[in-house]
Amino acid sequence: MDSFEINKIVAAILMVALLVIGIGKISDVIFHVEKPEVPGYAVEVDQAVTVSTQSNSETNVEKIDIAALMAMGDLATGEKVFKKCAACHLINKGGENKIGPALYGVIGRKVASKQDYKYSKAMAAYDKNWTFEEMNGYLKKPQSYIKGTKMAFAGLRKEKDRASVILYLNQNSDNPLPLP
Repeated sequence: MDSFEINKIVAAILMVALLVIGIGKISDVIFHVEKPEVPGYAVEVDQAVTVSTQSNSETNVEKIDIAALMAMGDLATGEKVFKKCAACHLINKGGENKIGPALYGVIGRKVASKQDYKYSKAMAAYDKNWTFEEMNGYLKKPQSYIKGTKMAFAGLRKEKDRASVILYLNQNSDNPLPLP
């Protein structure tokens, strides 16, 4: 390829660029729109004071009627929905830990209390027991309920599914807790 051909290519690119810019300028002159002096509507914004708050589950606990919630659930649905959890957890007695800890007898025991499982720092620091209310909040959205948990599960949005899984977890125990 000689220099004359390269010059033709560069000239063609420059002509296209000038043509595009020229058409843009001409269209601005033809279709000129004047902006109004006063806006059509005013948006008023109140001065909001931002206060930094810790979004700890202790401060953001929703008050729910756990007895009514638990009445919505049933064991057959709980066993079916628990299959989502079975990829990472076992529920049988004496079951070993998988990606997540074994969940036999989890309702009523202390959070992060299995000795043969390495919990995240957030779970180990969460000093509560797995009650029906705690399990409901956790299963709704684990990562927002206990910030820093390594459980990468999106959660169960349906109340009936959460209630059913909690009933199923409670049933799989040597000493199931009485329902509220």
